[in-house]
Amino acid sequence: MAHFAKLDENNVVIFVTVGRDEDNGKEAELTARTGDVYKQTSYNTRGNVHYGQDGQPDGGVALRGNYAGIGYTYDAQNDVFYAPQPDPSWTLNKTTWLWEPPAESV
Repeated sequence: MAHFAKLDENNVVIFVTVGRDEDNGKEAELTARTGDVYKQTSYNTRGNVHYGQDGQPDGGVALRGNYAGIGYTYDAQNDVFYAPQPDPSWTLNKTTWLWEPPAESV
């Protein structure tokens, strides 16, 4: 089943929808058909790892870093989705595309 994220003019996700199976891999056609910008996203991808139905990494292709959610940003240069920054002190790990808290001071 294909999933698609609808983007606003700033590449922020405003809607995520389940597409038709025949739309898999056809985001350009979906965008042309609707007039809105859509990017495909994988329900099985988090932290730039693809997970199987058992919840374990399965070696599959991780599509666009993370499964898109409302408020996520689509980074066109890196072709990934990432969540909103939870706090200004957190940094984005550009391998996993997940936010990391600052190291604790001792």
